[in-house]
Amino acid sequence: MHTLKLTTVGSSTGAVFPKELLAQMNLTKGDRLYAIETPDGFLITPYDPSIEEQLEVGRDFMREYRDTFKILAK
Repeated sequence: MHTLKLTTVGSSTGAVFPKELLAQMNLTKGDRLYAIETPDGFLITPYDPSIEEQLEVGRDFMREYRDTFKILAK
């Protein structure tokens, strides 16, 4: 478990992330994080949930036209 410290950044509030946590999440300065509300609380993730939905639609499309993609790959 990691602890985040809230601090003042100009007129806003920011969080300080330990270097180890940033390395584990493969994050660098300027990257975006998403706070997603779940029944158990909030999930902080670098993955945009709207992109995941788009990827799933693409995967479904590729599954449906698998034979066509095989032919096009030749």
